[in-house]
Amino acid sequence: MKRFAAALCLLALPALAGVPEPDGFRGAPYRAEVPATVMGQPGLSSDEARALHSAGVSFIDVLPREARPEGLPDDRMWREKPHLSIPGSVWLPNTGYEALPEADAAYLRDGLERVTGGDAGAAVVIFCKKDCWMSWNAAKRAIGWGFSGVKWFPGGTDAWQDLGGHLEEVPPAPR
Repeated sequence: MKRFAAALCLLALPALAGVPEPDGFRGAPYRAEVPATVMGQPGLSSDEARALHSAGVSFIDVLPREARPEGLPDDRMWREKPHLSIPGSVWLPNTGYEALPEADAAYLRDGLERVTGGDAGAAVVIFCKKDCWMSWNAAKRAIGWGFSGVKWFPGGTDAWQDLGGHLEEVPPAPR
């Protein structure tokens, strides 16, 4: 009976471990359950993110920019919805995809350089929405580039609002 119970426990281990970190970057679908860690570092809880925000740590939002609807005639006006994010954050849209064109990778690197003042060890929080692989991808890239102060907030704007935090309109950072 003890062996049977031990075997059941071993079978349950993968389910308890959650989503494993992939070797590379994650592609579509981007909205799906994420791992608890990025490059072995645990993601921030909502309370940890709030404390870092209160301490003045820079926050980087990597949620993509809304694209003009496909098939919309050129003579039809289209207005992008305002992007709402954690107050004071820097929005680096389109920098969390699995594969980044060099221009978007440079945009992310330059944005990280700006917010850290060139100090790769400075704390910075990368986020988007809950269960969004884009922030995971961007955090993994940043850590791989040597930004050792990167923290990942997997709950993003959704968890921020769950804490009672408000969101504000944020424009994309200049390229």
